[in-house]
Amino acid sequence: MRIRLRDATHLASSLLLAAGLGVFSDAVKAQNPAANKPSSSAARRTAHGKKASKRSKRRERGQKAPTPDRISEIQQALAKNGSYTGTPSGKWDESTQDALRKFQESHGLNPTGKLDARSLQQLGLGSQTAGVAPPLPSNTASKLTSSTAQSSQRQR
Repeated sequence: MRIRLRDATHLASSLLLAAGLGVFSDAVKAQNPAANKPSSSAARRTAHGKKASKRSKRRERGQKAPTPDRISEIQQALAKNGSYTGTPSGKWDESTQDALRKFQESHGLNPTGKLDARSLQQLGLGSQTAGVAPPLPSNTASKLTSSTAQSSQRQR
């Protein structure tokens, strides 16, 4: 008798767990169109930073290559300085790397021929704090700060 009671208990708990996980929710949603709207608890979960059911795109690691327009802008800045002698083509080629090395060396930077924050700053194309100080906070409220403020107001 004990084994049968244990099996029944396991079966009942498994069914309750499956129902709690939403295994049968698709059938309920099909019958009830109001069930497609997110509940207030689901809205609260996403507001607190939990992931929604849709997968977000993963952010690619590493630095992105500059666009051809940005490369032309860099080539024009190097030409103004006298380091670049060709016409801006929008292609990152050997002559552009050589010009950047020449520019970096003349401005006391590490002459790698690779773009970095300090080189862009010296060219007049970068941030004023690049490589010198941490980024300044944005003057617009982010989603994180606005959702945190809203949740703290709800708790009061």
